[in-house]
Amino acid sequence: MRKEIDFMGKSKIFIAISLILIAISIVSILTRGFNFGVEFTGGSEIIVRFENKQVTEDDIRTAISQISEEFAKARIVEIRSAGDPSNVQKYSIIVPKTYEPDEKQKIQEEMEKLLSGKVVSFNEISGTAAEEIRRGTWTAILVALVVLLIYITIRFRFIFGVAAVVALIHDVLITMGFFSLFGYEINVAAVAAFLTLLGYSLNDTIVLSDRIRENMKRYRGRNMVNIVNMSINQVLARTINTSLTTFFVVFVLLLFAGNAVKPFAFGMTVGTIVGTYSSLYIVSPIIVKWTKQ
Repeated sequence: MRKEIDFMGKSKIFIAISLILIAISIVSILTRGFNFGVEFTGGSEIIVRFENKQVTEDDIRTAISQISEEFAKARIVEIRSAGDPSNVQKYSIIVPKTYEPDEKQKIQEEMEKLLSGKVVSFNEISGTAAEEIRRGTWTAILVALVVLLIYITIRFRFIFGVAAVVALIHDVLITMGFFSLFGYEINVAAVAAFLTLLGYSLNDTIVLSDRIRENMKRYRGRNMVNIVNMSINQVLARTINTSLTTFFVVFVLLLFAGNAVKPFAFGMTVGTIVGTYSSLYIVSPIIVKWTKQ
């Protein structure tokens, strides 16, 4: 008979690790803040393409500083897209300001002259639109959490729903903390990662909750810690296989995908790890504690 792993016996260690990660995340968010994309801040994003010419961020900043003070402080990020030839470079230049059509034309011409490159896009998002996107993003996440709580309460018990929502908040908060720590841009792709993470983490939680509920009926009267340990061990192989396959895919994306996909890949890479152990070490202890009381 295969020996069971005592997950509940190690739960305090992992809860302590989670509390440390949450504390680090909160401190980073409050002190460093986030690297918001133009979708959340409003402003202009100009993408410049260079062929047969190697340029650096400093080269670009020095050149465009002659245009205006906003461009001297612009955020400049190199964009790498799959399929681009080796002799092609693309840079995203972001400034917190929008321009009139005649100003855009003048800036584009001046930028191409100063950089000897080609402006391939000039996108703008107004401050009002950025505010609506921010509001819509937080609304989507909160609505998702409430709907998930209601669903799990109906499907299982209220405590299972509470445990699942606590785990989801834990996952999103730590993932956002990593975005703040490493300076990854929070844009539409990052928001997609947060929402995908909610569904991914919840999937593990539902599988485990379903097994715990079955074992509670099958072994009525047995110690709750033993039931939870048994349930985790029974779904452990499935959890590891699902997590590893997901992790490998998003990690490869993080290493090799273009900048447009990297925020999503980074969020899912961190979220896959955090979401997997939260199902085991956050959800389960809450259920055990509540059931004992």
